[in-house]
Amino acid sequence: MRLIEEVAHRPYPLPQGAWVMKQEWHQLLFAHWALDPAQLEALIPKGLTLDTFEGKAWISVVPFHMRGIRLRVTTTAPYLSAFAELNVRTYVTVNGDKPGVVFFSLDAANPVGVWLGHNWYHLPYFNAEIQFQADGDQITYHSRRTHKNAPVGELQAAYAPDSEVFHAEPGTLDYWLVERYCLYTVGRGGRIVRGDIHHVRWPVQRAKATITQNTVAPIALSNTPDLVHYVHKLEVLAWPIKPV
Repeated sequence: MRLIEEVAHRPYPLPQGAWVMKQEWHQLLFAHWALDPAQLEALIPKGLTLDTFEGKAWISVVPFHMRGIRLRVTTTAPYLSAFAELNVRTYVTVNGDKPGVVFFSLDAANPVGVWLGHNWYHLPYFNAEIQFQADGDQITYHSRRTHKNAPVGELQAAYAPDSEVFHAEPGTLDYWLVERYCLYTVGRGGRIVRGDIHHVRWPVQRAKATITQNTVAPIALSNTPDLVHYVHKLEVLAWPIKPV
């Protein structure tokens, strides 16, 4: 079955129109911290509502390696086919509908990707030097933000899976954190826009992580996350952003 046909798991239908980009996300760490909602509410763009799980807000730091990037009209995207990335996100809705994520930052070791992220998707992308080393599924990751006039941002971590693959069940915290199918950001004129994505259910694993440097979030986080997940690989389709 083609990826576009695997839709039974989705919480809402595929977006109208054609997808514009395909990506592969490899060897991801999801490092999650639980927070008092008051710590994040002032950082959420107007028009979005901070989402919570059992009274807690969550912020996640997600390093990974992106590969197989191509536009729908091409077999590959020159200068864009593979690079390491690091994003920092929290969880939001629009009036309780279509739970998604909003990014505080996305660091990437690819100037073309940074430019496109800014100009196509209006996302807070920053140039960074990133060292991504993989020994099987044992990952060593170091990212240092180099973007001119950007806030300091550095992550140094080692991580690996620590369980068998499983699919998160609806109603669980695991599901709430990972099974989201859109991003929100602020577009031209300050209007909230949404970018839809599609993929199969996340093949998640429990993980172990050692974090020794962590200054990428807009608020101070400890080096010990409350929960960590690992994902070996996920193929993703992305649609253009549209006004909410």
